[in-house]
Amino acid sequence: MSDYGFQEEEFESKFNGGTFLRILEQVKPHWRWVAGFVASVTVVSILNSVFTMLGMRIVDDGITAGSPTALQTIAVYYGALVFVQAAFVFIFIFLTGILGHRVQYELRQKMFKHLQTLSLSYYNRTPVGWIMSRMTSDAQRIADLVTWGMLDVTWAIINIVTAFIFMLTINWQLALIVFTVIPVLVWVAMWFERRIVVQYRIARKANSKITGAYNENITGVRVVKAMNREARNLEEFGGLTDDMFGASFRAAQLSALFLPSVQLISAVALGAIVLYGGGQVEIGGMTVGGLQAFISYVTFMLWPVQDLARVFASMQQAIASAERVFSLVDASPDVVDKPESYDPGSIRGDIVFDDVTFWYEPNTPILKGFNLTIKQGETVALVGPTGAGKSTLVNLVCRFFEPQQGRILIGGHDYRDYTQQSIQSRIGMVLQTPHLFSGSIRENIRYGRLAATDDEVVAAATLAGAHEFIMALEKGYDGEVGEGGNRLSVGQKQLISLARAVLAEPEIFVMDEATSSVDTLTEALIQRGMETMTSARTSFIIAHRLSTIRRADRILVIEDGGVSEMGTHAELIRARGHYYRLYTQQFRREMEEAFDKRETGEMEKIPA
Repeated sequence: MSDYGFQEEEFESKFNGGTFLRILEQVKPHWRWVAGFVASVTVVSILNSVFTMLGMRIVDDGITAGSPTALQTIAVYYGALVFVQAAFVFIFIFLTGILGHRVQYELRQKMFKHLQTLSLSYYNRTPVGWIMSRMTSDAQRIADLVTWGMLDVTWAIINIVTAFIFMLTINWQLALIVFTVIPVLVWVAMWFERRIVVQYRIARKANSKITGAYNENITGVRVVKAMNREARNLEEFGGLTDDMFGASFRAAQLSALFLPSVQLISAVALGAIVLYGGGQVEIGGMTVGGLQAFISYVTFMLWPVQDLARVFASMQQAIASAERVFSLVDASPDVVDKPESYDPGSIRGDIVFDDVTFWYEPNTPILKGFNLTIKQGETVALVGPTGAGKSTLVNLVCRFFEPQQGRILIGGHDYRDYTQQSIQSRIGMVLQTPHLFSGSIRENIRYGRLAATDDEVVAAATLAGAHEFIMALEKGYDGEVGEGGNRLSVGQKQLISLARAVLAEPEIFVMDEATSSVDTLTEALIQRGMETMTSARTSFIIAHRLSTIRRADRILVIEDGGVSEMGTHAELIRARGHYYRLYTQQFRREMEEAFDKRETGEMEKIPA
């Protein structure tokens, strides 16, 4: 449990240029906004250099020359340019913010849309926490990189270029001294980059497991408390957070070392400039204002390089996040429609398993050479031990999975000739653990057919046996079910799920142990609803309580991936085989429980 059962893909330890290019592709549809904020940043950066040049003129042409007129003229230019710069600052901040939200929105939309196309097997092997981490924090980091990160990089590059150009106009010898420092800074950045990205990948992987741990412990809080697992879970969670803290700490440590390394190199460069430039001032090769401006331009050039340390660290985080986001987007569904697949308009007809072999894990077949024919409109019950293949049969019919060998025919055609949507939209399911969505009871029933009217919703609930308990609630059909239906009992959720299936008017109906966790009264209500659903449509019932399947047209005993017994309830009882033993044992146990309850009730009547 401490590993949370998921091993995700391992990524390269070096900088992934392909991933970085894919990140930049996220802003390609919005190139006008990008061009707008890049142009705005460029104007602001150039104006910063112009302000420095004006500062040089203030010193040389105004203060040193003692010219009030020059000072006034320069002040007017300075003030006008300040307003221009303020306008462009507003533009680039506004465009960057809008672009960031847009990229994040589209990235999450793309992931969610792709998740709808993935097969059930993907969700079986991928934790919910891992997916949630991709949809939230990872998408946020990518959006930050292509907006504020791009803004900082653009700002830095423009500052470096404009500063270098202005330095060349002041003193080209000093400019060359500064230029020799840039390759050293680039080498230092690359050295740190290779080490920082490794730690951020480790941190992102640990974050996925932490999110998964949150999800498991919150959704399973009842079991945690019932089993007194709080201390053990805290210990395991502490191990996960220790891993993330350790990797994040090492990444932060490297990032912290990067900044002073850049500052130290910059200080050496500034010292050389002051030493050489001071000598130039003494011999008349430079003015005092020129030296002051040159030092300012050096700061403009070296400060962005120092600031890139922060941007660089964020970029490593974003790349580590993007690798996982793109691994989700690139995931291929196991079940894919053929190019020529079509919607037949109906999936009524016999269902035939023709020499079907299926496995979840290679070399461990659940079904092997399986053959079975289910007639149109027949109600088939599946019983047998856990892991025998009952749910696998149903999942194959629903085409959540496809057989590795053999074929399944519906209406005389290989169902792989049909689209998945055409099959699954005509199947109604009621599961052992029903799932309701946050919202009202009416909305959850209407989920079966979104265009249904209120009267049709009520009619479906009535047929399913749910109307009476719904009307007994304070708000009736408008009552909120809570997250996952936690405001309702298991039996009530089952009845709403059954009503949802009734409203969908499916051509194939599946009930997967829907009565295993409800009381006898609720079971009777569900049984009546089942009879409504199974009439005139092909139905599969996976049963735990055998009393619910006595009226099935055929009962199949599934053992070791095959059918060991088959017949009606009466036929199998007369055969005195495995089904007979299961039924008599369950019947005896139910009778004993009923007797114990009667005995307890009689004892309570005896006065003390």
